[in-house]
Amino acid sequence: MDAIQTEKVYVAVGNDAQDGFKALNWALKKWNSHPISVVILHVTHNTPMDYVYTPFGKLPARSVSEEKLQILRKDEQEKINKLFAKYVAFCGKVPAEILQVEKSDEPMQKRVIDLIFGLGITKLVMGFSFMKPSVKSKGAISGLFYVHQHKPSFCELFIICGGKQIFLRGKNDEKIMEDDHGVMVARIRDKITFKDWLDKWFNDKTQDSPDKSESVSSRNLESPVTRNQWEFYLQEIDNYYQELLSSKLEEGNCGLDNDDSQIGPNEPHVTEHNNYNMSGAEKIEVLKSQLNEAQKTILLKRKEAKDSKERHAKAEWAICLCNSRAEEVEGRIREEVGAKEELKKEWEAEREQTEEMRMEVEERRRRLSSLTEVQSELSNRLQIWTLAKTRAETQLERAVGERTEMVREIEELRRQRDVLNRRIEFCKQKDAIGMAARLADTRCTFREYTAEEIRLATDNFSERLRLKSGGDWSNVYRGRFNHSTVAIKMLPSFSLQHFQSKVRLLGDIRHPHLIAMAGFCSEPKCIVLEYMRNGSLRDMLFSRRKNRVIRWYDRIRIATEVCSGLGFLNGAEPRPVVHCHLTPSTVLLDRNLVAKITGFGLHDCRDEQCNVESDLQAIGVLLMHLLTGRNWAGLIEEVMAVDMDREALASVLDEMAGQWPLDLAIELAGLALMCVSTKSNRTSELSIAKVLEELNEIRRKGDEIVGREGRKAIIGGCVDREGTSDVPSVFLCPILQEVMKNPHLAADGFSYELEAIDHWLQSGRDTSPMTNLRLKHTFLTPNHTLRSLIEDWQTNKPPKLTH
Repeated sequence: MDAIQTEKVYVAVGNDAQDGFKALNWALKKWNSHPISVVILHVTHNTPMDYVYTPFGKLPARSVSEEKLQILRKDEQEKINKLFAKYVAFCGKVPAEILQVEKSDEPMQKRVIDLIFGLGITKLVMGFSFMKPSVKSKGAISGLFYVHQHKPSFCELFIICGGKQIFLRGKNDEKIMEDDHGVMVARIRDKITFKDWLDKWFNDKTQDSPDKSESVSSRNLESPVTRNQWEFYLQEIDNYYQELLSSKLEEGNCGLDNDDSQIGPNEPHVTEHNNYNMSGAEKIEVLKSQLNEAQKTILLKRKEAKDSKERHAKAEWAICLCNSRAEEVEGRIREEVGAKEELKKEWEAEREQTEEMRMEVEERRRRLSSLTEVQSELSNRLQIWTLAKTRAETQLERAVGERTEMVREIEELRRQRDVLNRRIEFCKQKDAIGMAARLADTRCTFREYTAEEIRLATDNFSERLRLKSGGDWSNVYRGRFNHSTVAIKMLPSFSLQHFQSKVRLLGDIRHPHLIAMAGFCSEPKCIVLEYMRNGSLRDMLFSRRKNRVIRWYDRIRIATEVCSGLGFLNGAEPRPVVHCHLTPSTVLLDRNLVAKITGFGLHDCRDEQCNVESDLQAIGVLLMHLLTGRNWAGLIEEVMAVDMDREALASVLDEMAGQWPLDLAIELAGLALMCVSTKSNRTSELSIAKVLEELNEIRRKGDEIVGREGRKAIIGGCVDREGTSDVPSVFLCPILQEVMKNPHLAADGFSYELEAIDHWLQSGRDTSPMTNLRLKHTFLTPNHTLRSLIEDWQTNKPPKLTH
C-alpha cells in the first residue's frame, strides 16, 4: 500500500472533444500538487436502431444495407475509442481510467445523482457538454442546476465551460450562470405550466419579508385543514382546465364536421325532391328515421347543456377562488413594491461599497506590483546568497578535510608520543633494575666518608642545608659529593657494633623503590643516602600548593611502587624486614615522582605490634591518604569509620588530584579497608603480594582511562619543586631543570640540553648525571622526536588548571 493515499477525481465529458480536453486540463491544473487519479465519465447515447449517422447526415437504417450498417456503427465505436485514448494520453503521468455510462430512459441529471451516491464521488468536474451536445441547450443548464441542487454534501461539484469554472446562481424561476469574474454566461427562465401557475398562486413560497414569512408560516401551521382545502381546490381547478382544453378540441372537431356537412347545401332539397317519387310507407320510414335522429340530437344537446351548466358552475367557483387569491396577490404585490424600493436603496449602498472595493482593489494591485518588484530584488539577493553559501560550503568541506588530516597527524604524533613514553618508562625501569643489580652484585660499593668530608658536604652542618619534614626540622642535611646531591642522615648515638650492623643491613638492601645507601661515616655517626628532589609524600599531599599537585593516576602509581618496595622488605630471607613506621613522611619522591621508602632497618622493632600485619595496615592508611589528601594522623579508627557509599566517598575524594574515576576510587577504598582490618580479621588471607597484584590491576585500568582521554601524562609525573607543574618532566633537562630547546640523547639513555651536557663532559666528568655510573661513550645523538613534541606542546600549551 502506498505511503500517500491518492484521491480520485471524476471528470464528466460529453461528445464534444474540445470541451472534454478543456475540462481535463482544468482538473489537472487544479490538483497539480496533490496525488490524484482521474476517472473519465462518458455518456454513451444509444442511437435508435431505425437510424444511422452517415457523411450525408442521419438516414433511416432501412436505406442502408446490413453490411454497410455494421461498418458505419463500427466506425462510430472506433471514433469513440480513439477519443478515449486521447483523453488518457492527455493525462500524462497521472493515472487515468474510462468509465462509460449508458444513457437510459431516466433523465441524465438524475442518473448523475445516482452515480454520485453509488460510486461515492467526492470530487466531480463536469464539462458543459456532458448533459447535451449543444452548449446552448436550455435542458443542459437545467440539468446542471438540478445536479448542483440535489448533490450530497460530501461531493464537490466543479462545472467547466470553455476551460473556465462557472458558478450557478438561481433566484425564483430564473437561473444564472457566471464565471469566476462574476460575468454572466447564460440565463434561462423555467417554463411555467398552468398547474405551476396555480401552484404559485395558491401556495406562493417565494422569499417574502421576514415578518410576512413568519405570519404566513404561522397561519399555515395553525390551520392545516385550510391548506388541504387549497390543495384540493387547486387540483379541481386544474382538472377543470384540462376539461376545457379537451372540450375546445372537441369543438374544433365539430367545426370541421360542420364544414363537411355544409359542403353540399342543396342536399336537403335533393332529398325533398326525391320524396315526390316515394310511396307513403317509404315516407313514413323516412320520417321515423328523421324523428329518431332529431331525438338523438335533442338528447345530445341536453347533455351538452347540462355539461355546460356544470362547467359554468365550476367556472364561477374557480373565478370566486381566483378573485380572493388575486386580492391576496395584490397585497403581496404592494409589499413586494415596498421591498423592491428597499432593495433598490440597498443596491445603491452595495454599488457604492463595490466602488470603494474596486478602488481598494486598484490600490492593492499597485501594492502587489511594488511587492513583486521587492520579491524580484529579494530573489536576486537570494541567488547571490545561494552562490555565497555554495562557496562557503566548499570552503567548509575543504576545511573539514584539512582538519581531518590534522587530526590524523595529531593521532600519529600521539602514537609516537606514547611509544616514546613507553620507551622512557622502559629505560627508567631498566636503569633502576640495572643499578639495583649492580649494587646487589657489588654489595659493598658504598664507601666510608671521613668527618671532614661530611662537614665539607654539609657546609659544617649549615642550617640552610638542613631539610624539613612536615614543617619541622629533621636530622637530614643536603650535601654534595663529586657534583652529586646526596642526603646525609644523622643517627643517634648507637654503639659501634650496633652501628656497623645497621650499615651492613642497609648496604645489602637494593630495590628500585627503596632509598639506597651511598656511604656512611663512623664519627659522627651518619649515613649517606640518595637525594630525592621532591621531598616526602607528606609534603606533597598536605601542602595544598597548586604547583605541587599529584594527579590521581600518579597516586595510584605511587601506591603500587610503595607496595612493591614494602613487599621486598617483608619477603627478605632468612627473616623479613619490618618497617613498622610507614607513613607519608617515610615515602620520598624524586624529580619524576618515583616513590622510594626510607627509614627502614634503623629501628629496633621489639614491640609485638611490629610485624608484617602492621606494615599491611600501614599500606591501607597510606591508600586513604592518597585518596582523600587528608592527614589521618595515623588513626586507624578514622579509616574504619569511612562510609563506602558512592556519594559519601565522592564527597571526601581529594579534588586536587583531578577528576577521580569513581569505580577505581571505590576499588582503592575497598582495598584500603581490607588492609586496615587485617588485625581484626585473623581469618583473612590478605598479603602484601596480593595487595600488589590488586594495585597493578587498578593501575592498568587507570592507564587505559588516561590513554582514552588522550591526556599528556606519563609515568613519572610532571611536578617538581621549582613550580613547573604544567610541564611534562621529560621536557626538562635533568641538569638545568628547564625546558629543553635542543635535546640530545646521552649513553645513559637520558636526554639533556646540549649546552648543559657539553659543559658536564668538558669539565672532565665521564659519569652519568642521573645514575652516577660511568658512561660507555661520550657521543651525543639529537633527539628530534622529543624536540618535535616540545615544540608542539609549546604551541598548543593548555591553560593552567584551577581548583
